[in-house]
Amino acid sequence: MTPAAGARDHLPPAAAGGRASSAPLLGRDTEPTLFELSRPGRQAWQLRTTGVPELPLEELVPAEHRRPSPPQLAEVSERDLVAHFTRLSHRQFSVDLGSYPLGSCTMKYNPKVCDAVAALPGLADVHPGAPASCTQGWLELLVELEEALCQVTGMAAATLQPAAGAAGELTGLLLMRAWHESQGRPRSKVIIPDSAHGTNPASVTLGGYQTVTVPSDERGCVDLAALRAELDDDVAGIMLTNPNTLGLFEEEILDIAAAVHEVGGLLYYDGANLNAILGVVRPGDMGFDIVHLNLHKTFATPHGGGGPGAGPVAVAPRLAPFLPGPRPVRLDAVDVDGAGPRFGWETPEHSIGRVHSWHGNALVLARALAYVLVHGGDGLRRVAQLAVLNANWLRTRLHGTYDVPYDRPCMHECVLSAATLKRTTGVRALDVAKRLLEEGFHAPTVYFPLVVDEALMVEPTETESLQTLEALADAFERIARQAAAPGGAELAAGAPHGTPVGRVDETRAARTLVPTFDARP
Repeated sequence: MTPAAGARDHLPPAAAGGRASSAPLLGRDTEPTLFELSRPGRQAWQLRTTGVPELPLEELVPAEHRRPSPPQLAEVSERDLVAHFTRLSHRQFSVDLGSYPLGSCTMKYNPKVCDAVAALPGLADVHPGAPASCTQGWLELLVELEEALCQVTGMAAATLQPAAGAAGELTGLLLMRAWHESQGRPRSKVIIPDSAHGTNPASVTLGGYQTVTVPSDERGCVDLAALRAELDDDVAGIMLTNPNTLGLFEEEILDIAAAVHEVGGLLYYDGANLNAILGVVRPGDMGFDIVHLNLHKTFATPHGGGGPGAGPVAVAPRLAPFLPGPRPVRLDAVDVDGAGPRFGWETPEHSIGRVHSWHGNALVLARALAYVLVHGGDGLRRVAQLAVLNANWLRTRLHGTYDVPYDRPCMHECVLSAATLKRTTGVRALDVAKRLLEEGFHAPTVYFPLVVDEALMVEPTETESLQTLEALADAFERIARQAAAPGGAELAAGAPHGTPVGRVDETRAARTLVPTFDARP
């Protein structure tokens, strides 16, 4: 819509007509902002008149709520608006465009059939505040998803409210705290391995606990002797993911569970790596009491702005009374003719309360259930098998070109190292990642886990073909060869060369934010 007369006086100079042309070429190094494309009097879509009599502004908005001056809005045509955002989209990398091998993040392809399900009017057009009698289909969907997630994890009940993995972590720790307090013995410490996700110690702190870190052994797994030395009656629990952040299966998980349970602690499962064991083994069977799941990882729902995320938390029977509420449930009693509501809402007896407004990111939950139903039990198991196969193919292929710190079969992701490459050529893991952008691949995770020097963490997922894996491996090998050639270190240090944005100063970008387009640090 067009701003009120005089609004352009408050716009930056370029928006008031400073540029000679409002139709930039595709080949420009920089894309102008909407304010720079703005021209007085231009507008995009205009709503037709509703026939409702217009009221004076004073009657519509009280004086104390009105702006002292018109808002600074760009004035652009629909054609320029669409072209602007389309050009921006062409400058981005996405899961739909190519391989996105970010280790630990599980950035796999999002099936469009799940998007189609989430777009159905019967799901998308329902107000979250509608009563249960009018939302029986939605409630049935949520209940079926909870039951499927419990079956996959070996848990008894779950909450679908948490909006992301980190929110699921905090919810799990709050459940841990509530359970210990109900037993009359509150505790103060939570154990995490030194290879844990960075969100784990942050969540422990937010949950009011003290973090105790245990080291990994020479095989990359939890050092069981070091763990036992830390266990006492002040340990609330341990946060683990299995396979762990090094992509390795914790082979002594049953012994770990027995040791933690012996001192009255609980086992929390970080579901970031569930993709590797989906349909093969269940966290509940390993001894875990609390499991969070990243639906935007394991069940292929979009990440971030394309999602948003979802981080359900499933629990063992003794923790079910503490779950956030209200929860969608099957009703025990229905009308004799079966016409009454079959689903409703229920708040557990000792609920920790809400952890998200309404009931989580519902359309993401619909996508996840669609993904489960499309695959079925055998299909989900196949997802894990192919993810593990792809990661081990890459590990074997790149062994010798790059260091493999833990040289044994991995699960869904393999951790490489550029330590030798750095020592012999000066090319670092960060340089390799930037060079991969020039090769048409998104960069892998670098410098994580922290226990690996010059780490390159690659997770191909099950959605990439053998041809794509071969191309990715070829790119890794080509980068290593070029690094050893004359001038190779200088070439890598300046990468990426052909992307719309070159190498940025990540430290400065994080510490000196520029939140608006025309701001200056």
